Amino acid sequence: MSNKFLKTMSFFDDLSMYKREKIFAQGFWALQIYRFGHIRYKFSTKIIRYPLGIVHILLNKISEILFGITIGVEAKIGKRLVIEHFGAIVIHGKTVIGDDCIIRQGVTIGNKTMNNPHDAPTLGNNVNVGAGAKILGKVIIGNNVDIGANAVVINDVPDNYIAVGVPAKLINKSTMV
Repeated sequence: MSNKFLKTMSFFDDLSMYKREKIFAQGFWALQIYRFGHIRYKFSTKIIRYPLGIVHILLNKISEILFGITIGVEAKIGKRLVIEHFGAIVIHGKTVIGDDCIIRQGVTIGNKTMNNPHDAPTLGNNVNVGAGAKILGKVIIGNNVDIGANAVVINDVPDNYIAVGVPAKLINKSTMV
């Protein structure tokens, strides 16, 4: 299979992660609107790119209004992201999210201050973000990390850790037996 074909498979990868009512999940459709907007960057000609951009802006506004989910089009999102519950979710346009992550309602992944508007988090693979969590600033969240509900993460989190509390305290998963 060509590399180009494999990249289009993310729709089916995303769809496979939604267990119940797949086709009606708001998080799934918000993610597909993001992916549609991101695809337009593959076209260099303005004749194709601009109309796609206009359609994406309209679809993105519909996503914000109906689903309460805002995903910046320039974000880099890996395969099989699950937006478990919709509502009050903001993902900054400079955010990087790895494969097989879960985000729940009320999550903000974005910049910490207006002085650094492009500073956004990077999430590794298999990151589980609890409801109401805030991940702010140019922080790096490692692989296999759990962010607790309502945690405020403003510092890096290494692989295989849990971050809980305000501000988030780190707990090594290997010490929890």
